[in-house]
Amino acid sequence: MNQQYPVIIIGAGPIGLAAAAHLIERHQDVRVLEAGPSAGAAIQNWGHIKLFSTWKYNIDAASRRLLETPTGTYPGDWVAPRETRLPTGAEMVTNYLEPLAAHPALAPNISYGHRVTQITRIQAEGKSVDKTRTQGREDSLFLVRTQTAAGTEDLLARAVIDASGTWDTPNPVGRSGIEAIGETEARASGFITCPLPDPLGTDREAFARKTILVLGAGHSASNTLISLGRLRQQHPDTTILWGLRGEANPVKLYGGGAADQLPARGQLGTSLRRFVENSDITIVENLSISALDIGEKLTLDLAGGRNLVVDLLVPATGFRPDLAMLSELRLDLDTIVEAPSALGPLIDPEFHSCGTVTAHGESVLAHPEADFYIVGMKSYGRAPTFLMATGYEQVRSIAASLAGDRAAAENLELQLPETGVCSTDLGGSCDAPATGEPAAACGTEEPAADSCCGTPVPVSIGFGTGTLHGFTELAQVPGR
Repeated sequence: MNQQYPVIIIGAGPIGLAAAAHLIERHQDVRVLEAGPSAGAAIQNWGHIKLFSTWKYNIDAASRRLLETPTGTYPGDWVAPRETRLPTGAEMVTNYLEPLAAHPALAPNISYGHRVTQITRIQAEGKSVDKTRTQGREDSLFLVRTQTAAGTEDLLARAVIDASGTWDTPNPVGRSGIEAIGETEARASGFITCPLPDPLGTDREAFARKTILVLGAGHSASNTLISLGRLRQQHPDTTILWGLRGEANPVKLYGGGAADQLPARGQLGTSLRRFVENSDITIVENLSISALDIGEKLTLDLAGGRNLVVDLLVPATGFRPDLAMLSELRLDLDTIVEAPSALGPLIDPEFHSCGTVTAHGESVLAHPEADFYIVGMKSYGRAPTFLMATGYEQVRSIAASLAGDRAAAENLELQLPETGVCSTDLGGSCDAPATGEPAAACGTEEPAADSCCGTPVPVSIGFGTGTLHGFTELAQVPGR
């Protein structure tokens, strides 16, 4: 009886639309709920950023077949971008997601401006099945509550795929995973920027000739730092600080260089290393922010009684999943990474940073709540190493399972490019993925003694008891 209800997909990004394409290909009814006004709405926030994976890894197979196959009045004349090109976020939306969302098989099934706020279970007769009720639970429907411009709307589904992503829930800049005192006010006042600003484009005037702290040690931080380095070449009175929290090691972000099978990803680290070595970017180690004080500038209160004064803080601190709307569902999540428990140990960033994970599908992503799945970036919880191709394989497997094809669901094939570098434990060994693959090479440079990749010596800057003394110490940094 539940077959008369659709599979509801939350999110009209690349993974959500791929899930819809795979289900439609298997003649399953779908409905896609997107909080934003258009497909790929979250990606539009970082449209200026160029992906480090080429189009080859960013187009889903079922979506391609849908776009290229004539049907009814649809001519099937979509032409895929050249495989070897690197798309920007904006190009990803314009050249792929918008045509896909406009396809006549998909367009009538997408509802924009529908933000999901709660998901629970309900029996077809309308009887309540809250989280504590077990009897008849697997045969009950999902009730998906959405907030729209017209008000609150409840929708029924036989299965739910959560591809809502993590863009709306960035990690705080405060220490130990919680907001710093005053962080909310600093964001509202504009001292804390969006996670991926555009210093060479729309944000140029806001960043030029300012003191900017980029906090974080991932690819988002790398992109922003490189853009700021280029901005500083045009405006030398711009000061760029790269803040590393705890024992963060720049070598992870520098990456594998020429050994990376995604050359653009390797080039990120190479370019960033050059800016640091030329003293265009200064590393500030062991940043632990307890409070933020707003004045003419932003003062960061740090551990040990230190403080730091900046004009802008870029929070390249990563993202975390919003689990609040799932509170009435029975989930099995890794307590550390907040990914599905079978996936969590494979992607825990404390131990694995290779960016390559064994292909995984429905069985790894399943929860005690039957026919509910978290996919895409959100499925990785707090781990930052997700690649789009991984999400496409996730939803292919799930669609097969929901269509009753267990053999196809369990037959997983996915080849991901190696990063060329794994994280270092600073004690002499690279970690290997939990898949048993050998640790990747650490690049072409000569490794330092007792280090797998060679640990660069970060430039440290001294703190006074008040401010940073106007950064006068920078003139004394060797090589500046």
